[in-house]
Amino acid sequence: MTKRPWNGSIVLILLGLSLASFSFAAEPLPPTHIDDFTGRPRVIIMSDIGNEPDDQMSLVRLLLYSNEFEIEGIIASTSTWQKTAVHPETMHALIQAYGRVRSNLLLHAKGWPTAEDLEARAFTGQPGYGMAATGADKLSGGAEAIIRAVDRDDPRPLWICVWGGANTLAQALLHVRATRPAGGVDRFVEKIRVYAISDQDDSGPWIRCEFPNLFYIVQPSTQRGDDYYYATWTGISGDVYYRNGAGPDSTTVTNEWLDANIRSKGPLGKLYPKFAFIMEGDTPSFLGLIDNGLNSYRRPDWGGWGGRYVYRQPYGETHAIWTQGGNLFSRVTSQDTVAGEDGREYTSDQATIWRWREAFQNDFAARMDWTIADYAHANHNPLVEVNSQSGTTPIVIDAEVGKPVSLDARQSRDPDGQGLHYKWFFYGEAGGSDANLATITISGADTAQAVATATAVCRPQWLPLGQCSGNGTAHIILAVTDDGSPRLTAYRRIILNVHAATSH
Repeated sequence: MTKRPWNGSIVLILLGLSLASFSFAAEPLPPTHIDDFTGRPRVIIMSDIGNEPDDQMSLVRLLLYSNEFEIEGIIASTSTWQKTAVHPETMHALIQAYGRVRSNLLLHAKGWPTAEDLEARAFTGQPGYGMAATGADKLSGGAEAIIRAVDRDDPRPLWICVWGGANTLAQALLHVRATRPAGGVDRFVEKIRVYAISDQDDSGPWIRCEFPNLFYIVQPSTQRGDDYYYATWTGISGDVYYRNGAGPDSTTVTNEWLDANIRSKGPLGKLYPKFAFIMEGDTPSFLGLIDNGLNSYRRPDWGGWGGRYVYRQPYGETHAIWTQGGNLFSRVTSQDTVAGEDGREYTSDQATIWRWREAFQNDFAARMDWTIADYAHANHNPLVEVNSQSGTTPIVIDAEVGKPVSLDARQSRDPDGQGLHYKWFFYGEAGGSDANLATITISGADTAQAVATATAVCRPQWLPLGQCSGNGTAHIILAVTDDGSPRLTAYRRIILNVHAATSH
């Protein structure tokens, strides 16, 4: 895309209301639903690659994390910035470069797909612009690939990351609706999760209107890009170009840093271009799917590397979607308040991404090291264990106001034998869809052992109107960082279900 002038049982959302013209039987699930699938996320990328450098940059990063996903398709698409051409040849060139480093990547982790397998999953989408390029006789190879992937007998949802226009997805949905009964359409739609980098043609709004039960993350926009500056996804690197907020340290998203840490390293690094506007504006669509312990893909209001969103109905939409905004009165919004590089606090949607920037850029640099170095001469992420629970899934703990909860990460370890540094922090904005946002304190926040104490089931509203009822939720993030070069971080999310103190 172009950035010129987005256990309790772990259960995801089908959004919206039925249209009068299409009466679907299925009901959308509430925003409290959490995706509890296991295994690697299934992913399809739709990219207007070739219109400017940043899609190519994002695809390089995606390939360096291809062991984290099951890539079902990489589809060359059009967009408002590239209306009459698609460029699958650029995708193939990057995949071929990946093939030259795959054997070295296997020294560091398992699960890397072969270049041949990725080549077979590269497709061309709708060759023209927007909904005008869709229709009964216009089923592209990319649209067919989407249909095959959704229809595959697999309990995992299919994430569709939209880096350009969405008309190839629109074509797939049109075809399914024309060839299947209503129940079959429902089953098809409920398996899809969309994260779109704004609206880069007219098909995104059409999809959301025609298929209101479809899970969709987006900040709706004009096709011209006039309001990209407002979008959450610009937090990846857009603060210099868009001038959309102070706070973040831009050091790791400059061409100088990228020259030293990415472009200088091996065949894949050489194909990482200099940005024209911002670095990797499309990357947030898959960044939150990486299994780093944050688990934000399970519910968008939890927050993680790909940003944080709330479930609401924006102006101009027919129903609620996962988007930006929120209720300022109750203080449940899509914005995070984060300490900036100067130590002052800043509040913005972009902060939900840039707060993690140092970690995800160091992680990227380490992965590029994996393409050229053996295991002993590269760094690898810590393995986090909390209260004797290993793995990366969230830990859910019942908590009572005033009673301390002990948290112990001393069994965490580093695969390279390096020292570890611990940071427990209260992610106060996370998880407001299913309960009151509780308040907590944390002692020992910079040690391997911490104690969390809930102080209230509900945090204060702007005006003290109405009473707090029900339980609260409080998300604690443990970030464990090693002493390597670059320093790498892994996380664990602890969710406290907070209830009022019992009377004696």
